[in-house]
Amino acid sequence: MTTPDAVMIRATCLGRSFGPLWAIRDMDLEVFRGEVLGLLGPNGAGKTTTVRLLTALIGPSEGKATVDGLDVTEHPEAIRARVGILTETPGLYDRLSATANLEFFGRLYGLDAATRAARIERYLRLFSLWERRDDIAGTFSKGMKQKLAIARALLHEPTVVFLDEPTAALDPEAAYVVREAIESMRRSGRTIVLATHNLDEADRLCDRVAFVRGGLLRIDSPAGLRGSLGARGIEIGLAGAPTEAVIAAARSVPGITRVEVSDARLVVSAEHPAAVTPALVRALVVAGADITAVHEHATTLEQVYFEVMGARPDRGEAT
Repeated sequence: MTTPDAVMIRATCLGRSFGPLWAIRDMDLEVFRGEVLGLLGPNGAGKTTTVRLLTALIGPSEGKATVDGLDVTEHPEAIRARVGILTETPGLYDRLSATANLEFFGRLYGLDAATRAARIERYLRLFSLWERRDDIAGTFSKGMKQKLAIARALLHEPTVVFLDEPTAALDPEAAYVVREAIESMRRSGRTIVLATHNLDEADRLCDRVAFVRGGLLRIDSPAGLRGSLGARGIEIGLAGAPTEAVIAAARSVPGITRVEVSDARLVVSAEHPAAVTPALVRALVVAGADITAVHEHATTLEQVYFEVMGARPDRGEAT
């Protein structure tokens, strides 16, 4: 028996132009089986174009891509049969019930009646929609519609699921419901490509994050991306604003590279935070500091985003 390729999606020098403008170019990308990969970037960065290329909805202008070993140009229909897609808008029939929506799409996927019935029940139960199965989709909340759209995308048991901005324009409760649905897919071992500009969502859900803007800028795990900036340190909570003596004491500790003051907090940078923390705490106590909390000050994915994109967070521009 042949062992399946560990790489589910592979793109090599992939590009797509619209007239003289290139939406994406020179994209080299590998997505592993069972991985959740985030495509992160601003609006217009090429995330949706990348998803459309990898799902064989549009053809590449240059380069090539394969999904489960199938070339997107040579086998577009076979690829579309293997993938599930959730677009930014659910794309449901609001006048049909939840069951009727899935029944319709199940027929389009070519599923027989018994298979359709079994899978419709399975996914409606999985996403807690079974009790609303006969209700008109137009009466559903945004979060429920997104869950129903995800059920539709999974109905034909795709090997890969592409989610394009799945929580865009949703309120916090609806977004939580959709993220829980994504976690369910993740636990089932599906390969998921999540196009988003929601940094927190990418940090929580993705095994790796690919920064995209006209091409692939950087790819790594969220932890690896945060560590790449090297901005690690300790945050010290104090009972009151730090005195000059306390600040001087923090700066005097060997291994401390920077000390910043923010209200009743000290944010201390160090190459090896765990190694310097005991000496730092002792020095602050001797200097008269009333310490209320000590914890690691981690680099955020937001900071990485600004670094990679060359963005100016004060003005929301790319430089």
